Amino acid sequence: MRDFGQETETHWVLLKDGRRLSARLWKPRTAISAPAILEYLPYRKRDGTAARDETTHTVFAEAGYACVRVDIAGTGDSEGSFDDEYSEQELSDGEEIIAWIAAQPWCNGSVGIIGISWGGFNGLQLAYRQPEALKAVVSVASTADRYADDIHYMGGCLLSDNANWASQMFAYLSRPADPELRPDWREDWVTRMETLPDLAAEWLKHPTRDAFWQHGSICEDFGKVEVPVLAITGWSDSYVNTPPLLAKSLSNAKALIGPWEHRYAHISKLGAADFHSEVINWFDRWMKNEQNGVENLPAYRSFIQEHFNPTPQNKPRIGRWVSEENWPSDNVQVEIMHLGVDGLTTHLQGGETPVRTPAHVGQQSGYFCPGMRVDNELASDQALDDAFSICFDTPPLAEALELLGRPVLKISFIADQPTAQIMARLCDVSPEGVSQRISYRPLNLTHHTSHETPEYLVPGQVYEAEIELNELGHHLRPGHRLRLAVSTSYWPILWPTAQTTTVTLLNASCSLSLPVRNAQEEPALSHPKGPIDFPTLHNEELRNTASRVEHKQAEDGTIILETFDDYGKSRDPEHGLESGSHVSLRYAIHPDDPLSASYASQWNFTYGRGEWQVEIDTECSMTCDAQNFYLQRKLRATETASKSEVLVKEWSQTIARGFL
Repeated sequence: MRDFGQETETHWVLLKDGRRLSARLWKPRTAISAPAILEYLPYRKRDGTAARDETTHTVFAEAGYACVRVDIAGTGDSEGSFDDEYSEQELSDGEEIIAWIAAQPWCNGSVGIIGISWGGFNGLQLAYRQPEALKAVVSVASTADRYADDIHYMGGCLLSDNANWASQMFAYLSRPADPELRPDWREDWVTRMETLPDLAAEWLKHPTRDAFWQHGSICEDFGKVEVPVLAITGWSDSYVNTPPLLAKSLSNAKALIGPWEHRYAHISKLGAADFHSEVINWFDRWMKNEQNGVENLPAYRSFIQEHFNPTPQNKPRIGRWVSEENWPSDNVQVEIMHLGVDGLTTHLQGGETPVRTPAHVGQQSGYFCPGMRVDNELASDQALDDAFSICFDTPPLAEALELLGRPVLKISFIADQPTAQIMARLCDVSPEGVSQRISYRPLNLTHHTSHETPEYLVPGQVYEAEIELNELGHHLRPGHRLRLAVSTSYWPILWPTAQTTTVTLLNASCSLSLPVRNAQEEPALSHPKGPIDFPTLHNEELRNTASRVEHKQAEDGTIILETFDDYGKSRDPEHGLESGSHVSLRYAIHPDDPLSASYASQWNFTYGRGEWQVEIDTECSMTCDAQNFYLQRKLRATETASKSEVLVKEWSQTIARGFL
């Protein structure tokens, strides 16, 4: 058992039904009882998040907090079974955990929650349920609306990450508990694998915004979130809409958006910053009653980015920090542009613009959620995708243009098929022609009036729709052009419709509303400084990390994207657990055939300590025809020392496409 002074590597949270959840505890050295910070995840505290936890909870403990990192039931070393993300079981267990923490002698009864992504989600969701001991939340890269802003659907369109994330969780959930902590590890491991939920299929069965997605979506009633919330994300993350939405919708929330990817800001590869001070100050105010003034922070602090030569590789961003005392802000005014043969103009234009793009448009889109691969995951120069899209450009700007907020594209359109989708991208185009994506958003046009009750389109009938693009904070320099690129495909981020479709825009009724920021005076800024020093976990490296991307074209014209990420292998020097993993992804599509779209993944995990050695290999794939989606999963688990198979199993599911 690891025990560094006030740190205890494993505690057990006993639930009312007898299940035990595994927790790691850090206690401050200077207090008998202290406020506590909870982080609640399915990612394995003993190896999966151990390195990151060392960089955060050790610092928070030194600042006077008891920190508790808990594995969700059926994951890591926790007992029980896992059913789904943000399930009723997960959240009700979370309420029990909070009450358990508050009752411990090392806690003074006050609990806060911190988390990024999954932990950011369930932090907000637990705040919505109003447990008595919960006093404050720091939510990073999260959502208030599980249907609108997660990895399943966007604008009613199916994201390929629905399958990709499900395949990752399939691999994650197949991993065993550590025999050092769980003598019943093998029996439990087999049970876990035999009962793995089919998450991709479950999520595909809910293609509209129904009760399944309303559960856990705090936007159903913002008034139920009464505790103070600090909402943080980064412009290179996929979760950019929530912080300003919370600043607008909650009575006691602050928004902070930096240049970061899907990582805590202090370990960002795009511009590391002092994340710790932001968190500690927030919790100090609401859990220690320190009068440090965080309640007077601007409602919205943002890093305004500028053009750089975009590449898939990680590199620092260019820009400056600004703040808005209130959100929405009087400093941001809507300016309307019109679409047509003259590009983006301030004057109304007539005529029609047919949009019909090859199925492979989107090859420069990057990984949907940057920050989860080793590298090579960011969107690159959009010029190649722009060339296959319909583009509306402004003339070169005579003056700088600064945008902060969510642009809105209103369209009047005719479709020639009963199902269709459209993707709108905003790009900053340099005088040299380098196109940097600054915002995007798709819309499933069968959802033109509602995400709850879509309807098939009648070819030739005129419809109207509105696309609220994703939040952006961007400064276009004089001489640059603002580009609106429109396409009927965006692979591999979007799964394509069942047929190639022509969507005809009726220009006179199409417009783009821009959130133009023009602050007369910039107030004194309070934003994260950085980078800073912080503790790190000194694991013994047994295999280095690696990342690569390969684009290729088959003889029949199929466009193939293959990625590989080796997350390395290491040994924890304290408890000796060795862990390693790597993943291969493959996306393929023929430009002329949207039904040729296919996704496949292969994950590998190894764990060991002495004579105990296990290996897990998973394979997942998704294909389609005009009527259905076809999902395949395969699992092979081995005890490698004895070369014996523990379990080999395959599953398959067929899900009707419906309006997708």
